[in-house]
Amino acid sequence: MEPITDPTAKAAVLADDRGHVFHSWSAQATLNPLAIASAQGSWVADYDGNTYLDISSQLVNTNIGHQHPRVVAAIQEQAARLCTIAPQHANDVRGQAASLIVDRAPEGFSHVFFTNGGTEAVEHAVRMARLHTGRHKVLSRYRSYHGGTLLSVNLTGDPRRWPSDQGAQGIVHFFGPFLYRSVFSAETEEQECERALAHLEQTILLEGPSTIAAIILETIPGTAGIMIPPAGYLAGVRELCDRHGIIYIADEVMAGFGRAGEWLAIDRESVVPDLITFAKGVNSGYVPLGGVIVSAPIVETFAQAAYPGGLTYSGHPLACAAAVATLEAMAEEGVIDHARHIGADILGPGLARLAERHPAIGEVRGTGVFWALDLVVDRETREPLAPYGGTSPAMAELTAALRAEGLLPFVNYHRVHVVPPCTISDAEATEALERLDRALAVADAHTSSA
Repeated sequence: MEPITDPTAKAAVLADDRGHVFHSWSAQATLNPLAIASAQGSWVADYDGNTYLDISSQLVNTNIGHQHPRVVAAIQEQAARLCTIAPQHANDVRGQAASLIVDRAPEGFSHVFFTNGGTEAVEHAVRMARLHTGRHKVLSRYRSYHGGTLLSVNLTGDPRRWPSDQGAQGIVHFFGPFLYRSVFSAETEEQECERALAHLEQTILLEGPSTIAAIILETIPGTAGIMIPPAGYLAGVRELCDRHGIIYIADEVMAGFGRAGEWLAIDRESVVPDLITFAKGVNSGYVPLGGVIVSAPIVETFAQAAYPGGLTYSGHPLACAAAVATLEAMAEEGVIDHARHIGADILGPGLARLAERHPAIGEVRGTGVFWALDLVVDRETREPLAPYGGTSPAMAELTAALRAEGLLPFVNYHRVHVVPPCTISDAEATEALERLDRALAVADAHTSSA
C-alpha cells in the first residue's frame, strides 16, 4: 500500500483523541497512540509515511484482512437500501447471516441470537444456560478472557477481572490444561489432560453438580496465551457436562471463523457444545457483530416462554451484510484452507526455527494463524520476561523494536502473539518472521544467557 505523509492531519487526529477519547484498559495520561491513516490487506499506514505489517489483526479480529473489497461493497450496498431496522422485524440479511453461521456449526444447532460483540454474546449465553437449567453457578478457567462487561469480566480468569470482582456471584474458576506452566506437575500432554479433567470433576462435585448451570471455555484460550487443549480434553469436558446436566458453552469469539484454521476451533476435535459464542472474525469487525449459536434443546426452552433479553441493534443490517459477504468470500476464496496452510507450512516451522535461535523464546504455541511466543528470562526455570498481569522494561523495549521493524504485534504480559489476517500471503508471513527475528535480539539481551 502507498505510504501517507500528512503531519497536519496527524496532529489534528491526536489532538481530538487525547482531548476527548477515553481509552479502554489504559491510564489516560500515559497514552501515546499510533494514529492510523489507512489500511489494506495485511497492512496499516500512519501519517508519517510508515507502513506496518499487521500481525495483530488489530484485536485478533480482521480475519479476512483490511478493506476486503467484497465486504466493503456489501456494507455500501446495504447502507443504500436499509441502514437499520428494529430487531422485532425480519430482514433479509439477518436471516442470511444466521443461516450461513448455522451451516458452519455442528449438527444440532438451529438458531442464532445476535449481539453487538463477544462480551454480550457471553452474557446472553450464560443467561440462556441459567434459564434452561434453572441453576445459577457457572464454571470458567483461570487464564481466560470472556469480555469486559460485568458478568463476562467476572468469568474472565486473568488480572483484568480483579478490579471488578464484585459481580462474581455464582462464578467459580478452575485450572485448565497448560503443560508448559502446569499446576498439576504433569510431564506429558496425556498426564496434563487426565489431571486437568480430574481437577474439573472434583470442582464440580465440591460445588454441587445440581447448582451448576454451565461450564464456559474458550476452545483455544486466546488473549491468555493461545494454549491448545490436549487431545481428549474438550471431549472429557463434554462427558462431564452430560453426566451432570451442565450446559457446555464454547467461547469461539477469538478462535472461530478461520483463526484456528477451521470454521470453528471445536471442529479440531469434533466436540459438540450446547451454546457457541462468536464475534470478531464473523465479519472481521467491519461493523460490530457477535452472537450465540443456539442448539435445538435450548431453542425449545423458549418456544412458548419468552426469552427475557434483547438489544436495540441485534442483527443490525449493516453488520449482517458484512457477515454474509465475509462468510461467502471466505468460502469461495479458500480462506480457511489458506489459514491452515500458513500455520502448518510457514508460521509453525518458522517460529520453531526462531525458538532455536533466540534464548528468550521459552515455548511456541499455536495453529492456523493463531500463535504465541512465551518469552522467558531463563529456559530452565521458565521465569517469564514480565510478571503475570504486568509488563517489564524488557517487554517495553521489545515492543518498541517490533514497531521499529514495521510490525504491529499483539503483546500481552510476557508474550508476543503472532496473529495475522487469515488472508496474509506466504511472502508477507515470511517477511513477518524475518522482521520478528531481528526484533527478538532485544529480548535475548535480557535473558540469563546474555
